[in-house]
Amino acid sequence: MVRIGYTMMTEQAGPRSLVEHLVAAEGAGFDFSVTSDHYFPWLAEQGHSPYAWSVLGAAAQATSRIPLMTYVTCPTLRYHPAVVAQKAATMQLLSEGRFRLGLGSGENLNEHVVGGGWPSPQVRLEMLEEAVEIIRALFTGDNVHHQGAHFDVTNARLWDVPDELPPLGVAVSGELSCALAGRQADLVIATEPKAELLESFDRHGGRGKPRIGQLPVCYDPDKDAAIARAHEQFRWSVGGWPVNAELPGPSGFAAATQHVTREDIARQIPCGSDVDTFVDAVRPYAEAGFTEIALVQVGGDHQLPYVDWAEKELLPALRDL
Repeated sequence: MVRIGYTMMTEQAGPRSLVEHLVAAEGAGFDFSVTSDHYFPWLAEQGHSPYAWSVLGAAAQATSRIPLMTYVTCPTLRYHPAVVAQKAATMQLLSEGRFRLGLGSGENLNEHVVGGGWPSPQVRLEMLEEAVEIIRALFTGDNVHHQGAHFDVTNARLWDVPDELPPLGVAVSGELSCALAGRQADLVIATEPKAELLESFDRHGGRGKPRIGQLPVCYDPDKDAAIARAHEQFRWSVGGWPVNAELPGPSGFAAATQHVTREDIARQIPCGSDVDTFVDAVRPYAEAGFTEIALVQVGGDHQLPYVDWAEKELLPALRDL
């Protein structure tokens, strides 16, 4: 059975609200949760971007059952991989084994804040693989010395290491990232229902490992209001990953999507309150082979009504997938 997750989207709600929403999602019966890790929102209309790791620490204490996961953290520019390893180990301890570390090569939107330019896609993947190797080395609890092509680590050691290490996931969008994930990851992450990504992951060593997808949805009893909100806050998503990884700020996404219409959004994001429409949007992920699908409800002020509706109507329907 496909597991259905809840997304704490840091770009659209403040830290206390994110934790409150997750508590409600746990009570509603969502199977797991994921958390974005941003410095900027995609669009100014979203209006938020708190520090994801503080939110995760609070969420670990406010909940008791629901798994937690970064979806995803970039361990190369804004964060050094040695720091990511420490954060992940601490989260696994705080959550008593409920944490998974999702990693990706990042977006210029968030990583530009530390300066130094934005590397090419191939260099970003090289940096990600080296970062994963450093994180895994530190997870052993041993002293780590590393001089690599992109990172140096000098006499680093994690002093609080969980007995059960957090599983490590890698986000994929093409053949090179799938190969990296197959070699290095315990699970694979994707935001499009493309079976070819999972097939490539399998070819490179990922067979039998979990695969997690993500899908934006916009519940509202008023379908027109849902479409308007999805257009206002989520039109950035139509650009695709090659575009979304490159633009440097919300104004860039606003300019790039100025010609996206509400009709365009309605074709890509299930909007309204018809359960069958939402199930039909999830089905391609299940058919492609995803074992877990995290839903993103658009609109920070519309989470609790969505969670209530999901508990009563959506989750029971999705259990039949």
